[in-house]
Amino acid sequence: MASTHPSFPSLNLSASFPICVSSSSMIPPFQKACQLTKPKRHHVFKVACNGNNSNNNPTNRRDVLIGLGGLYGATTLSSNNHSAFAAPVTTPEPTSCVPPIIPDPSYNCCPPTPTSPVIDFKFPTNNTLLRVRQPAHLVSDEYLAKYKEAVRLMKALPADDPRNFTQQANVHCAYCDGGYRQIGYPDRELQVHSSWLFFPFHRLYLYFYERILGSLIGDPTFALPFWNWDHSDGMKIPSFYTDKDSPLYNPLRDARHQPPVIVDLNYDPDHDHSGEDPQKQIETNLSVMYRQVVSRGKRPSLFLGKAYRAGCPPNPGAGSLELIPHNTVHTWTGDSTQPNDEDMGALYSAARDSIFFAHHANVDRMWNIWKTLPGGKRRDFTDDDWLESSFLFYDENKNLVRVKVEDSLDTRKLGYDYQHVDLQWLTSKPKPKYLPALRTAARKAVGTLRFPLTLISIARTTVKMPKVQSRISEEEKEDVLVIDLDYDLTKGTKFDVFINDQGDDQIGPGDSEFAGSFVHLPHSHLHVDKKRSSTSFTLGITDLLKECEAKADESITVTLVPKYGEKPVIIKGIKIKVVGQEDDHA
Repeated sequence: MASTHPSFPSLNLSASFPICVSSSSMIPPFQKACQLTKPKRHHVFKVACNGNNSNNNPTNRRDVLIGLGGLYGATTLSSNNHSAFAAPVTTPEPTSCVPPIIPDPSYNCCPPTPTSPVIDFKFPTNNTLLRVRQPAHLVSDEYLAKYKEAVRLMKALPADDPRNFTQQANVHCAYCDGGYRQIGYPDRELQVHSSWLFFPFHRLYLYFYERILGSLIGDPTFALPFWNWDHSDGMKIPSFYTDKDSPLYNPLRDARHQPPVIVDLNYDPDHDHSGEDPQKQIETNLSVMYRQVVSRGKRPSLFLGKAYRAGCPPNPGAGSLELIPHNTVHTWTGDSTQPNDEDMGALYSAARDSIFFAHHANVDRMWNIWKTLPGGKRRDFTDDDWLESSFLFYDENKNLVRVKVEDSLDTRKLGYDYQHVDLQWLTSKPKPKYLPALRTAARKAVGTLRFPLTLISIARTTVKMPKVQSRISEEEKEDVLVIDLDYDLTKGTKFDVFINDQGDDQIGPGDSEFAGSFVHLPHSHLHVDKKRSSTSFTLGITDLLKECEAKADESITVTLVPKYGEKPVIIKGIKIKVVGQEDDHA
């Protein structure tokens, strides 16, 4: 049945297509993000996604909403049922992989052709002995010998064996650089970064990688180490990764950042202060961890990332920990003399370095820790579109396994856990740098910028606080700074965000006024001729406003400071919104 509305001459009512809505749209909060809208009688309008991504169909949203006026009235969506019509992202079989356009043309990311049908994932049946992941700086010589032997054997496997070290690195490249298209949407790439897929994908990736290593040495209890960069004793590259005679060694790492240099969790390659003041760097790192996990990650969408549904553009928005320290540690570790900071500094090559898996083991550990912290709504999404999203991985027996996000939520069910380490950063809460009177005086001198704005120098603007929404309790609500932006996918970039600073460039991660940073790792894109993409950078700022005594103010000053990047970011808009429980899917 086709529409006769003049705005939709070829609108197909029997096909399904998601309505992808940006965070700044006029749709009610519970219909935000990428959603499929289903009316009664099971007819579904096919409407182009028109959200943040710059490659979207330019259909006018006003016409869409007018034409679908009756549709919204008939829709049965509610704040507790964000996806009345399922739209999980699913992975096609490896035979559909298209070699991504990456900086190294000789490198093919696509996996081997499967020799048997795909099987569905089943949890391990013998979990009486949990595999325990240890801090890399505390492992024994006996453990290290096993780890080296396992990786040596993995690298010695035939090149076309899906368990081979290079083939395992290819998994990350294919999922992260446009190797796969979404099933049913050939013009939409499948991307596992900058969305709610980031944590579950990498957890499952490491799960299968770890089991392959254990199988090769005949030790089902073998577990990966984790790079404990959130603890003062673990803030250096673990020494065994620097042994040039070890299979764990990779020559493409930054020569300036070798042990005993302390990692910079808020790293900026254009202003590298590594090694200058180790104790100050440790203190800064602990403040960064507190901000990213505790104060900026109070809700699922703020910590885990924004919703990403089938048929919608990639990169809707990363969670706090993915941006920092995940992205920054990647860049800090990679070789700065390489075009894209290979290996660790670029998504296509990152998993070629064994330290990638120790880095991501600690990222994975943070997901577990986050759910145990008090305050906020620190829990996993319950949205079926998240839970039913799936990926394909080869297991230790060379079987191709389909595994869903819902399978990733409990590490103990997956047969592993983490050794306990004290969380030093829980007591490293940032403190205000300026007195309220000084901030107020500085704010009065700041005007309001016009957008879009190309961020080539420091930009300061006044942003109005939203009116208090009485329907949201103080306990449930969070003030969120939303920065919609356009950026070059193929180039790394970073900018910092300050709130109610004095414009004197004296703010650091240990100060409350430091709101956070947008950090992007370079990667390829499905549309080679359209390298730019759009995303929504969100920062939970309730704690910051309280610390700076600005919670009751009518407006705040937001300062954007570009730090590095060959191609400047374009800021499309800045606003503050108040979110509640029903917004956790957005």
